[in-house]
Amino acid sequence: MSDPSLLILASLAEGEKHGYAMIEDIHRFAAVRLGPGTLYGAITRLEERRWIAPVGSNDDRRHPYRITAAGKRHLEGQLAQLDMVVRTGLRRLREA
Repeated sequence: MSDPSLLILASLAEGEKHGYAMIEDIHRFAAVRLGPGTLYGAITRLEERRWIAPVGSNDDRRHPYRITAAGKRHLEGQLAQLDMVVRTGLRRLREA
């Protein structure tokens, strides 16, 4: 799985993170390394959809984000669809 939006939402489901922390977390749990351009492009789209929001910070360099209630609902729906695909694929492999 390499959809940056889903990976970012999954990362933020654990708690607030800034960009570099998301890159490292996503690399750990999904074995995908997002580049800064990909990450921040996806962050912009997620903010526009109101699925994530910036969190106030005293650090001028790091800007943390959090997942919103709408973002959680979207992530839950996407993960349910992925779960159905995985279960179907595994069942079909067993039957083959």
